[in-house]
Amino acid sequence: MNILLEIERSLPGLTRAEKAQLLQWTARDLGDAFPGIESRPGVCGGEPCVVRTRIPVWVLEQARRLGTSEAELLGCFPTLRAEDLVNAHAYARAHKTEIEQQIHDNEESVA
Repeated sequence: MNILLEIERSLPGLTRAEKAQLLQWTARDLGDAFPGIESRPGVCGGEPCVVRTRIPVWVLEQARRLGTSEAELLGCFPTLRAEDLVNAHAYARAHKTEIEQQIHDNEESVA
């Protein structure tokens, strides 16, 4: 309990950015940093996908990089919602190396 009191006393002295970082760490620690994104063995090779779909995060990230708008993505994937794209892009930013590797692996398998 002593740590909680320390945090409570320290909170007013933190900047908004520091408070936001603290919230991100807390959410990540609770294991719900990317709701709406899941990785399951046997589904898309275990790659992170948007829940309720079999759409890998790397596909959405690569499409975004190639200039596909969010409206176009939502039109191409009718099961997607705008919040799914937000979650997928957040996941891609936080797991940049993983997503880069998946994009690379896909390009290699097509070539």
